[in-house]
Amino acid sequence: MKTTTLGPSGIRCSAIGLGTWAMGGWMWGGGDNAGATLAIQASLDAGVTLIDTAPAYGLGRSERLVGSALKGRRHEAVIATKCGLVWHTQKGTHFFEEDGHPVYRYLGRDAIAYEVEQSLANLQTDYIDLYITHWQDATTPVAETMGALLDLKKQGKIRAIGVSNVDAATLAEYLRHGPVDAAQERYSLIDREIEATLVPLCKEHGVAVMGYSSLALGLLAGPIDPVRAFTGDDQRASNPRFGADNRARLAAFFADLEPLRAALGCSFSEMMIAWTLEHGAVSLSLCGARNRQQAIQNAAAGSVALGADALLQIDTAAKRHLGALA
Repeated sequence: MKTTTLGPSGIRCSAIGLGTWAMGGWMWGGGDNAGATLAIQASLDAGVTLIDTAPAYGLGRSERLVGSALKGRRHEAVIATKCGLVWHTQKGTHFFEEDGHPVYRYLGRDAIAYEVEQSLANLQTDYIDLYITHWQDATTPVAETMGALLDLKKQGKIRAIGVSNVDAATLAEYLRHGPVDAAQERYSLIDREIEATLVPLCKEHGVAVMGYSSLALGLLAGPIDPVRAFTGDDQRASNPRFGADNRARLAAFFADLEPLRAALGCSFSEMMIAWTLEHGAVSLSLCGARNRQQAIQNAAAGSVALGADALLQIDTAAKRHLGALA
């Protein structure tokens, strides 16, 4: 398994991380606690040490699953969780509704102090390796947010500070007040905006870039059956990217890459995850899994070596077939 360092913190972890959003169930058509537990444990067994979660993933459900699954193995994991999406207060800016709870974007010192204690309890640990501001809050000065995070670091409750869903100007403001160890942003073969907007600043300041949704909500995991339907509150049911026309484009894209996949001896999902790491924009690829098989397959991507020719083939096929994706 490839490894990486989380910025100035010096924390070492796997270059592939397990994302646990779907384990919380919300926006994914429900969850399976037993399957999620096996996925977390299988990830550790396969060398995936970075486990990423958040309070908003099922209103604490994902964090509690991670805490339970890591019993007796906490020392093997690097846990990343988040703050800034709250439902215990109505301060900040209303963002969305989750299971009847209004959720607000708020990064005030009082909320961060409350949230970190809730997360520590959910995760059954006395420290968090990487604490990330989940979504940014326009009502709270970055200086206040960063001050609260630096205090938690001094207290030993967190080891490193991260940000997510930021623009370059906001990241620069964080950096004015202290070291930022990681920036977690959407990144995949079809979502590459940060290459021009955020990555240069991160490289200048030694901030590790963690790419989330490496498989674009599963879109890049392989051909999607034309008749497959997403049900319940699964966000993909209303996402135009999963429409019939795009499924046809994806089928053609994967058909072009089938000879390369066969030569590499890997799955399409492994190839797409490996692309995110070898392309050079991110140092860590976050991949969701809800069962043991998915977790093992994601981890296997850490052993796939693409090389310049394979990267060119993938980029060329993407330009040919995926440029029109909604």
